[in-house]
Amino acid sequence: MAQNDLNQDHLETLDRDLGRLSSLESATAYVARPLVGPGLALVFIVIAGLFASAFLGSFNHSLIVIVAAVFGAYMALNIGANDVANNMGPAVGANALTMTGAIIIAAIFESAGALLAGGDVVSTIAKGIIAPSSMESVNVFIWAMMAALLSAALWVNLATWVGAPVSTTHSVVGGVMGAGIAASGFDAVNWATMSKIAASWVISPALGGLIAALFLWFIKSRIIYKDDKIAAAKRWVPVLVGIMAGAFSSYLALKGLKKIIKIDLLTSIYIGIFIGLVFWLIMRPVIAKQAAGLENRNKSLKILFNVPLIVSAALLSFAHGANDVANAVGPLAAIVQASKSGEYISAVSIPLWVMVIGAAGISFGLFLFGPKLIRVVGNQITKLNQMRAYCVALSAAITVIVASWLGLPVSSTHIAVGAVFGVGFFREWDTSRRMKRARVSIHENAPLAKEERSRRKLVRRSHFVSIIAAWVITVPAAAVMSGIIYLIIGSALS
Repeated sequence: MAQNDLNQDHLETLDRDLGRLSSLESATAYVARPLVGPGLALVFIVIAGLFASAFLGSFNHSLIVIVAAVFGAYMALNIGANDVANNMGPAVGANALTMTGAIIIAAIFESAGALLAGGDVVSTIAKGIIAPSSMESVNVFIWAMMAALLSAALWVNLATWVGAPVSTTHSVVGGVMGAGIAASGFDAVNWATMSKIAASWVISPALGGLIAALFLWFIKSRIIYKDDKIAAAKRWVPVLVGIMAGAFSSYLALKGLKKIIKIDLLTSIYIGIFIGLVFWLIMRPVIAKQAAGLENRNKSLKILFNVPLIVSAALLSFAHGANDVANAVGPLAAIVQASKSGEYISAVSIPLWVMVIGAAGISFGLFLFGPKLIRVVGNQITKLNQMRAYCVALSAAITVIVASWLGLPVSSTHIAVGAVFGVGFFREWDTSRRMKRARVSIHENAPLAKEERSRRKLVRRSHFVSIIAAWVITVPAAAVMSGIIYLIIGSALS
């Protein structure tokens, strides 16, 4: 009997030990899971350094360029983690795309935009903010670019970690400016260019919001508020798709094909008009087929906007890749040229392998870390459906395209989030206007209508305040951090 009791106690002890072991394994797996993303990111950064070394051959500053490539890869990862929300958040928030589908589409079009059409804005970042002639030597210029790249990457990494959709463009511009001031004083900064860029920071979110609101007004007035909604959608949805296709084609003709054939602005506009008409004709029977049998209600309209929304999200990813690859590889391209030739005053030449690192890093960063901020932009600012999300995506794409035409490193974060706010505030205004009319026509319900209208705040004010605060602090924070890093590098090497 005693032996049986002993065996029973032993088995209970073993069960408890196994239970503890199982709990320990579960806890270990839980702790290790968050480390998978950073671990894979570290592997990519190492590969980027090795990839860079394969193109350098043997020259005096090869180690410097490899380190710069590592910093550039790190920055590209953070761009993908933070800015992808601006491209795919609306489509995911409207349930037009799954998270996996959004990441795949964004990766393809981000890379295409970076590799085909990223050159002009890269030159602005590399040479337009800091006057290279103000630098004492090539080494001073290189250390300034290194500090700018690292500080911008660290700041965006911190913002992504806390869930704030900050501007990567602000980060890198602030980094370049801060390092230039630390290296050569305030005279090193091209203040005319900075003023132009600063103006674009104010204009771009306002323009993005205005264009998105106008598109939503058009959809509501021409489709949603019509008695026969399906017939109106069959007429106007192909037109909206044609506008989108035309804008994309014009942009690609002007920027993406310049390495093959040089096309002027007027010719690219004609090409865009032609392609837009072709897509309008193609989409008419497609939309008509989709509309067959649909009920005459708003819910049915969402089905017809799925394809336009997905295509507009892809367009936005292309434009974003063209515009924001500069944030990762602009300083890197300047470092490569200065290190190889000792020339840092003339126009920068951008090697293909530098663009590849930027494009791959953006795609890999959105794959590893993008979903967090996709949910913030897609779900937490205002409620989006297919039609509202389409307005956001198309507005953001058109605004980024115009900015890239002008060579301005505008913030895609400002544009896209501004478009989301534009849609939300337009809905508030439109709802208030309609409820006011209802209150006038039904006098006995006036108090109830007034109370209900006061509660119809369709944009989260807390997000509006926090996002504006993040935008304001990004440039000075990145600049201060960059200046400190430059001084540390200078003291370490002196």
